[in-house]
Amino acid sequence: MPSPAAPFNIVLVEPEIPPNTGSIARLCGATNTVLHLVRPLGFSTDDKHLKRAGLDYWQFVDIRYWDSFEEFLAAQDELRLYFFTTKVDRLYTEVRYNPGDFLIFGKETKGLDEEIIAHYGDRCATIPMPNPNIRSINLAMSAGIVLYEAIRQRDATNLFSE
Repeated sequence: MPSPAAPFNIVLVEPEIPPNTGSIARLCGATNTVLHLVRPLGFSTDDKHLKRAGLDYWQFVDIRYWDSFEEFLAAQDELRLYFFTTKVDRLYTEVRYNPGDFLIFGKETKGLDEEIIAHYGDRCATIPMPNPNIRSINLAMSAGIVLYEAIRQRDATNLFSE
């Protein structure tokens, strides 16, 4: 098991909207979380909207780029991967996160591919949205909700292990 100091990882698979990625980068910098960007990206990484959303914090963010989702998957331990989608019933709070885990989110317009959800169904979770008129929440908001649950669990575990 990784040490409690191991960072969490947020993975954005083919993100499309620069301000979302910029906001998530800022979140990652603030929490010492590694940000993984899986190509193709729907924007240039020097996009002014991307930079503006991250403001002047880019030098504090550990960003890793992957040329494809297959390349990313080949380099990871499958048991460390958690996928987030609106297409399952398991709540994100039911997952037991450990430092070093990868929190994986799909693109804004389509989410994760159906094949990914089918293959990793036991590793998928959702954020509940009681209003049936709203199909999803913002990607940056979703990443923040899930990451802070993982951090809460880690910190609660560390309090009892001292």
